[in-house]
Amino acid sequence: MGGKGRRHNEELRLQVIELAAQAVRDGATKNAACRVLGVTARTLQRWARQPAGDARLGPKTASPHQLSDAEKDRIVQLVNQPAYRNLSPEQAVAKLAGEGIYVCSERSLRRILKARRLDHYRQRSKPARRHSRPRQYVADEPLRVLSWDITYLRSSMVRGGFFYLYLFLDIWSRRIVGAEVHVTQQSELATALLTKICRENDLDTKRLVVHSDNGAPMKGSTMLATMQSLGITPSFSRPSVSDDNAFAESLFRHLKYAPSYPRLGFGTLEEARTWVARFVDWYNHEHLHSSIGLVTPDDRHHGRDLAILQERRETYALAKQRHPRRWTRRTRAWDRPDVVTLNPERLVTTPASPSAA
Repeated sequence: MGGKGRRHNEELRLQVIELAAQAVRDGATKNAACRVLGVTARTLQRWARQPAGDARLGPKTASPHQLSDAEKDRIVQLVNQPAYRNLSPEQAVAKLAGEGIYVCSERSLRRILKARRLDHYRQRSKPARRHSRPRQYVADEPLRVLSWDITYLRSSMVRGGFFYLYLFLDIWSRRIVGAEVHVTQQSELATALLTKICRENDLDTKRLVVHSDNGAPMKGSTMLATMQSLGITPSFSRPSVSDDNAFAESLFRHLKYAPSYPRLGFGTLEEARTWVARFVDWYNHEHLHSSIGLVTPDDRHHGRDLAILQERRETYALAKQRHPRRWTRRTRAWDRPDVVTLNPERLVTTPASPSAA
């Protein structure tokens, strides 16, 4: 663990100790305070006895078999020779062993090179980059965060042939706001559809976020230039991580497992477009979506779901009045999810206030 992580843990430990002490001063028992804070009383006692800072002392004496400075100098001089300087530590160690020379282990060689700042990436290709999780976006009303993707629709007339469905989804209402089928994948086609969606819905593009994966049409120059000119905020998944675009992926699975989806594929482009249009109409206006309170995406988009959910609550309340013994607890809430989060960050549980105990 790095220094930053150790400092964070130390700050958290001191915070928990202070919260427990404050709870005891306010009249709570130590065991009750520990239950609220999520630690045991024994752990709290051990933390209180530990000195501040890093308590790890490390070895008291140097290892008798560790490499000396002179040996490290000789190893560095050896691996920097023309025969080895373009090899990785693993390759250098293997080549030296094949020549009857043992210097040290691969791990030791890496540590030595890192300590002397000789472990820089030296290949002509770009070094591998770690892709961080996409930024979290929260939608609390329609048409603020869109998720889009392209999926294949099999052709029954051409072996190995496909049509391509371009689909834009509003993550807050789950309403399909744009869907078109074409014979090719092109950034220009996606750009035209996005522009059409913005125009038809009179969107405030300065507040709009559009999320997609890393495909060529998504990151094409035409699409990026259009989003920049409209003031749209682009968001992209990590490479090869489909979960980062879960809304679109889930919808595509729903579409392709629909009972009416043709197993053998579509005969013509018009046939594919007709079927997709029927699916979009059913999905938006008839499908009761489980993630938005079992209302249709169109009802949620236009705010009609509030009255629908209220009527359901009243129906259940009347049913409970007629037969109260059939409910041991409260009736179903029929709640409305007010916000929807794209790629939510992992929640970190923080200690509760002692006053809440």
